[in-house]
Amino acid sequence: MSPQHSPMPAKDLLAVLLVIVLWGLNFVPTKFALMDLTPLQLGAARFLMISLPLILVLPRPQIPLKWLLLYALTQGFGQFGLLFFALQQGMTAALGSVLMQVQIFITALMAATLLGERLANSLLLGMAVAAAGLVCFIVSVTSNSDTSGITVVSLLLTLAAASMWSSSNIIVRQIHASGRDCKPLALIGWSSLITGTLFTLCTLSIDGVAAQASWKNVSLTGWLSLLYLSLAASGVAYWLWAVLLTRHPASRVAPFSLGIPLVGLLAGIFILDEKVTNLQWIGSALVLSALVFVVVGAQRAARRAAKRYDVEP
Repeated sequence: MSPQHSPMPAKDLLAVLLVIVLWGLNFVPTKFALMDLTPLQLGAARFLMISLPLILVLPRPQIPLKWLLLYALTQGFGQFGLLFFALQQGMTAALGSVLMQVQIFITALMAATLLGERLANSLLLGMAVAAAGLVCFIVSVTSNSDTSGITVVSLLLTLAAASMWSSSNIIVRQIHASGRDCKPLALIGWSSLITGTLFTLCTLSIDGVAAQASWKNVSLTGWLSLLYLSLAASGVAYWLWAVLLTRHPASRVAPFSLGIPLVGLLAGIFILDEKVTNLQWIGSALVLSALVFVVVGAQRAARRAAKRYDVEP
């Protein structure tokens, strides 16, 4: 029986479910941490706490410094900086976790434009459905009847954060295309050191010295949220995901990621008591459906390619 169709061992299935929960709950502790810290302070703390354990045990990735800097600027400083400000400005944890998934479609557009990659029919269908979902969000946020508290600014910041995530995906593709051996955890650790340093410089210069005094007033919930974001959601979850990808085909592991925005949506509603309007429910359903189209389409394409070369997927 091929790896694609053989049953996943129980321990690996539990690891997948743990990753889904850790990443799905990610927005909740972020909301808690932002009650005590500014977005720039949160960025500094999160990324320095991620980097320090990793850079002590992992050597710097053997890639050109420009790629390391670009990854830090897009994936860390750009994506999370914009996302933290979005959550501060009214974006809910529930819908933020769903909206960030449009990065898949932005990445596809960037890959087609910059790298000349062909867009599969399933991807084009998914993009059209996701676009309809975004229209629902825009109409809901701009209507006078919106009760979710989401602002237009927070919506735009979230989409900008998703675009930064997409940019970092393109950078990772370029790194792998160059043939460089780049371990994911090493890339995260050393880029986080750069990102954390940038956030630190920004919080000192923009938030000011007075804001730094607030560190002594951070609540226990705030510190526990920082530990969750840095050690659990970033360290443990990324390590488990990397291990799973070494044991199973990516097409076998990737579909499980569809559960992440669903967990995030439910967590925001049941833990933070966030409101979701009818239009936002429709928009969320459309975005999640679009993700399903893409994943299913990719799996079918992999099977067709395997049959073409007489190899069972």
